[in-house]
Amino acid sequence: MNRVTGTKRTISARPLVCLAALTVGAVFLLVGVLGFIPGITTDYDTMKFAGHESDAKLMGLFDVSILHNIVHLLFGVAGVVMARQARTAQWYLLGGGVIYLILWLYGLVIDKDHSANFVPVNAADDWLHFVLGAGMIALGLVLSRRVPKRERVV
Repeated sequence: MNRVTGTKRTISARPLVCLAALTVGAVFLLVGVLGFIPGITTDYDTMKFAGHESDAKLMGLFDVSILHNIVHLLFGVAGVVMARQARTAQWYLLGGGVIYLILWLYGLVIDKDHSANFVPVNAADDWLHFVLGAGMIALGLVLSRRVPKRERVV
């Protein structure tokens, strides 16, 4: 609701950075749910809470565990909630992008068969994390420039 005019704000009137954060958050929610669905997640019966021993793979490609799916769900909820305002949407995209780039680097340097791989991640996850991190940062930077001045992050 617009405080000045008393009119409801439509989704098309939202700044693009908010729509981007909402979309990214919704995708994370979807991925988190799909990670718990047998068939979409192969070797579902081998899924562990955490650790590299989990052989479950989302779409037969990306290593997942219960913890990994919960992280996706929480990250999705954060995106949906933070998409309400341009400033917090930008923080979500930039901060989340940084987190995913750190996770990408972490995945590159750890031994995938070591207990340090507690999330768990594989090479497909690593490169997806790179694309997500770079994409989220790009969205946060480019779309925040298009926020109307009254909503622009200072």
